[in-house]
Amino acid sequence: MNGGERFTDALVAANAPLWRAATTHRFVRELGADTLPDAVFRRYLVQDFAFIEALVTLLGCAVARAPDMPAKRRLAGFLAAVTGDETNYFERALSALGAAEAFAAPDRIALGETTERFRALMAAAGARGAYAEILAIVTPAEWVYLQWARAAPKPGPKRFYLQEWIDLHALPAFADMVGWLRGELDREGAAAAPAMQQRLGILFRTTLELERDFFEAAYGAETR
Repeated sequence: MNGGERFTDALVAANAPLWRAATTHRFVRELGADTLPDAVFRRYLVQDFAFIEALVTLLGCAVARAPDMPAKRRLAGFLAAVTGDETNYFERALSALGAAEAFAAPDRIALGETTERFRALMAAAGARGAYAEILAIVTPAEWVYLQWARAAPKPGPKRFYLQEWIDLHALPAFADMVGWLRGELDREGAAAAPAMQQRLGILFRTTLELERDFFEAAYGAETR
């Protein structure tokens, strides 16, 4: 890491091909252009609802391990947004896509391989990871979404479930949260010992790989 370079910028630079693959994937390009088939988005959204359940648990662990009350409040506010507005979106969108049963019984969702890997990564971090390790997963996962949502063309899709998915991840409040997460990871990463910095880099890279694979799986690349 160069002197003065942000820890998070260095992580993106070290994984530039993966970052591009995740933030400019065919899935997000077709989503923004309103050409994404409903079957693809339905498959993706069902799996993402299963992902969100594990993310909520991980955010709860982040609240518990945050170093001070201001950080706990920020994370608790984000947790409230995910379990509030975003959950409301899932209920409406899954119903419109003919997948209301996924919202009603998320424990019965047949998980794709990538979803299982993502959930396992988050579960491991929640069970025994330090605060910085949780940040190294949550930050790129959310940052990727901010990046592609901000780049989405206008006017956006006519299908409400596509446009609202873009809007949720382009809101100023969401951008502010991603900026805050980056700041937390910058601080934690800069202060970490070399071995921990390496660990954070592995988690960041693994998350980018999973984000890329998650989009790819929506096209039926996995056996379900």
